[in-house]
Amino acid sequence: MNQIIIIPVLLPLASAIAMLLFRRSVPMQRIIGFASSLLLLVSAIRILGTVISGGMLTLQAGGWPAPFGITLVADPLSAVMIAASALIGLTTVIYSFAVIDQEREKFFYYPLLQLLMMGINGAFLTGDVFNLYVWFEVMLISSFVLLVLGGTPAQLEGAIKYVTINLLSSSVFLAAAGILYGIAGTLNMADLARISPQLEQKELLAVVSILFMVTFGVKAAVFPFFFWLPASYHTPPIPVSAIFSGLLTKVGVYALIRFFTTVFPHESGFINGVLLAASALTMLIGVLGAVAQYDIRKLLSFHIVSQIGYMIFGLALHSPLAIAGALFYIVHNIIAKTNLFYISGMVERITGTFDLKKSGGVYARYPFVAVLFLVSALALAGIPPLSGFWAKFVVIRAGLGAEEYIVTGVAIFVSLLTLFSMMKIWNEAFWKEQPQAREADAPNRYASMGTAGKVMLVFPVVLLALASILFGIFFEPVFRIAESAAVHLLDPESYITPILGRKE
Repeated sequence: MNQIIIIPVLLPLASAIAMLLFRRSVPMQRIIGFASSLLLLVSAIRILGTVISGGMLTLQAGGWPAPFGITLVADPLSAVMIAASALIGLTTVIYSFAVIDQEREKFFYYPLLQLLMMGINGAFLTGDVFNLYVWFEVMLISSFVLLVLGGTPAQLEGAIKYVTINLLSSSVFLAAAGILYGIAGTLNMADLARISPQLEQKELLAVVSILFMVTFGVKAAVFPFFFWLPASYHTPPIPVSAIFSGLLTKVGVYALIRFFTTVFPHESGFINGVLLAASALTMLIGVLGAVAQYDIRKLLSFHIVSQIGYMIFGLALHSPLAIAGALFYIVHNIIAKTNLFYISGMVERITGTFDLKKSGGVYARYPFVAVLFLVSALALAGIPPLSGFWAKFVVIRAGLGAEEYIVTGVAIFVSLLTLFSMMKIWNEAFWKEQPQAREADAPNRYASMGTAGKVMLVFPVVLLALASILFGIFFEPVFRIAESAAVHLLDPESYITPILGRKE
């Protein structure tokens, strides 16, 4: 049964290789991409169900026992993240069928998407620090190519900023991993969790933990390392922006949670203080940047930054309730944020522009698109009974319980500004009439799409909107999973024992 946890890594790799064998046949690449993404979702749900019912799964690659070999681990946290990423992978592939142009498809768009999924899943499943670095690099390479695919000036400019700061972050990561190995003699996360409290070089270990906080802070776009994200995420095609917004920064948040609950729990005091201040500034700076924007993609990109702050806030509080709230918030945000980017693509096809000042009239022509937008927008703002309400409620309740009133107040204020910015999109793109000067210059490409194209465009949006609704209505059973994951994270022994066995 444990062998199932290799599927989320091997399946995207195998499908990417198979697509290269059919490099001259885009229809075959589409079929393989869809089949692979569907199978990935099925296997991810199976892994999640197995972990919830039977406990953590581990796999030692090549039969080498931990900590000497490559360890793959599916605990409640990684199982939830794999399931969420598989859902986004499938919806992105379907959405791409409707909007990605043939030129990009010919230049291996679908194989690159699968390689990106392989990197994301590998990062969630690895139990080794060095292999986490490797998976980050797989993500960086595939995401960089997806970012520049098409070669427009805006894409190239955004890609330079994206790859430069992420390469610097990777250098810090590698240096930190090297120092850590020199101190501890191991990079297996379970082994580090076991021996790190006993290490004598406490000061050097504290420096290493700060280096990891910096590198993962860059990956997660935490203040003050966020500036590269709104400068690059608005430049590629919408499906690429959507999967980036939904998943890439969440890998950074996942790494922060994993390291500072499992690997370095004894270093959490100082780190949590820094993360607490960073979370408030991340929320505030992100939402203020969003409020100032009139390009819908830039507005949503700044909101990626803002929403990361809530997740970091939950981690910084470091209580079971707070971390459970942060995990629920991650899943909610993956769904809602990805869907808002999908909907922005629909708005652009209808109005011919991403500029809110030049768009309008979507509600009058397509009220169902307006309803779909409202579901995800109100979920992001935290309006009941949608998933975002419960996510924010739990994190804010944990903040009040910890008597962190200033940061909690910032979280509430940012939520109000989030609602304001979502209503700005509603007023400009949906409610007001489209300027007459734009109507002749902006053909309605949505109307000219065939039935199959419209279905592939709308189906992912409907699916994710339903998920936001259902996660809000059936909050309790979903939160129980997040709560179980939080308890597991705060008990390092529950992670160590299944991997290393009991040490006498």
